[in-house]
Amino acid sequence: MWIYEKKLQYPVRVSKCDPRMAKLLLEQYGGADGELAAALRYLNQRYAIPDKVVGLLTDIGTEEFAHLEMIATMVYKLTKDATLDQLKAAGMDDQYVIHDRAPFYQNASGVPWTAAYIQAKGDPIADLYEDIAAEEKARTTYQWLIDLTDDVDLQDALKFLREREIVHSLRFREAVEILKDDRAQKKVF
Repeated sequence: MWIYEKKLQYPVRVSKCDPRMAKLLLEQYGGADGELAAALRYLNQRYAIPDKVVGLLTDIGTEEFAHLEMIATMVYKLTKDATLDQLKAAGMDDQYVIHDRAPFYQNASGVPWTAAYIQAKGDPIADLYEDIAAEEKARTTYQWLIDLTDDVDLQDALKFLREREIVHSLRFREAVEILKDDRAQKKVF
């Protein structure tokens, strides 16, 4: 089903050790509007969506896993050279005690990821509107993360991810219109 290239979708560079920023990035790793929730939401919803748009959910869901990989790389690079004092100062000492420097599926406040974050109504248009909202929330979060760092290298990758959220939102909006047009057509059996 997939071909995996052993490289990130977009290069991830950081110019300094910054555990505080790593902690904030966990929001996009295991938060309600993060990449894991999005990937699983879309790959689950595709089973109840018409064939005309099922490929879109598969494509975007798969891409969200690539974004998850980018976020994990950012977190790792921002913490790999951190001292224990820096981790403590960033509020990551509890993370360190349980997981060392490994990313864990949790939000920036330390709340573990839960399947309750995933919505699937079974109504294609309702699900697509949910997906549009998810992409817009992720876009907003990426903007706020960009605003919270002065690392231009990190900002570059975050801007890439923000732009992909915009593209996904637009594609989901197109899918809604395709399904609305399909519903409006007279069916003859």
